[in-house]
Amino acid sequence: MRLIEIYILRRIVVMFFAVLLSAVGITWIIQVLGRIDFLTTSGQNYFDILKFSSTLLPSAFPVVMPFALVIAVTQTLSTMNQDSELVVINAAGAPRTAVIRPVMLFAVTIAAASFLISNFVVPYSQLSMRQMMADARGDVINLVVQQGAFREIDSDLYIQIENRDSNGTIRGVFVSDSRDKTTDLVYYAKEGRVLETGDQKLLVMKDGEVDRRDVQTGNVSIIKFNTYALDLAAFVAADDKEATIFPKDRPLGYLMNPDPNDKQYQQRPLRYRTELYKRLTDWMYPIVFALISLAAAADSRSHREARISASFTAITLSLVVFWLGYSTGQGADKNASMLPMMFAIPISAALLAIYALATNRQIGIPASWNNWFRTVFETRQAGFAGAGARFFRRNRGGQR
Repeated sequence: MRLIEIYILRRIVVMFFAVLLSAVGITWIIQVLGRIDFLTTSGQNYFDILKFSSTLLPSAFPVVMPFALVIAVTQTLSTMNQDSELVVINAAGAPRTAVIRPVMLFAVTIAAASFLISNFVVPYSQLSMRQMMADARGDVINLVVQQGAFREIDSDLYIQIENRDSNGTIRGVFVSDSRDKTTDLVYYAKEGRVLETGDQKLLVMKDGEVDRRDVQTGNVSIIKFNTYALDLAAFVAADDKEATIFPKDRPLGYLMNPDPNDKQYQQRPLRYRTELYKRLTDWMYPIVFALISLAAAADSRSHREARISASFTAITLSLVVFWLGYSTGQGADKNASMLPMMFAIPISAALLAIYALATNRQIGIPASWNNWFRTVFETRQAGFAGAGARFFRRNRGGQR
């Protein structure tokens, strides 16, 4: 690789990671905030919260990486053009491949990394996240660890505790169970403790009472007790005890050969095919976006041309291509005839960009659009200047 190619590659790599880390950080914060209820009510310790948060990171990389690449490429090439570096490269007799080759080499590397992350790292992290959420939902005491607050464990099932001592003793236990439409049950005890016997968890309550109310007749019976044991497993829905695994949580090998007994697969088999096609096409977008960026900004331009058009064009076209692919994937979830379009969209966009590069056509905003934007800008600028001059004259006249 030539020295100039290494120089271009280094600048793109630095810009890429700067954009990538910033975007992934923002995406990670948004995902964590979307699950803040789980983090604040499940009673997890700091290590568990950190572990859970880390499982949200891998899924952000495949989405952000293509856009970080297009921003890095267009920004680097636009800056080089403004500094007349692209002009010097062309004047020195260097071929166009001196600019194209480092970009495409890095794009292929990013595409390979995206494929590996999407098909191996993300499924593992998603499975870990689902299992952590299922385990937290299955631990009723952790769900009510916040003192003095009612927590809905299941539909028509609420639990409250006044406080919890450091030795594990629970003070002021209140349970309201209205899941049986014919009977309302209310448990109250001054104190309680969780005991584990094998795989079973029992809430042993002391010095309390059980209020039983018949919904139809309204009759209420009260039973006082010294000791009463409740099976906590009865307070957790069966679906909450096991993690629900969706197609996006499955590795690539499973999507290619799903288990016929999988309940999710039996209900929505087309969703598994759509997810498989998505895994096989998402890795293409870094390459497609790199080609679009090169077609928009690889060649030198005069300083009189609007330089924002190269970056704006590349990012806009990339967003359009990504939106078309995403919308097609959403539609293919219900219509199998749209599955081939998931391959056709990125491949067509790549071929059009290659054609533009091969024929020395530089994509960009049409000249008429540029002239219209420039005219509007100059008109507004002149209007602001005139208003400022009139304001200055009025104020100066008033001072006299």
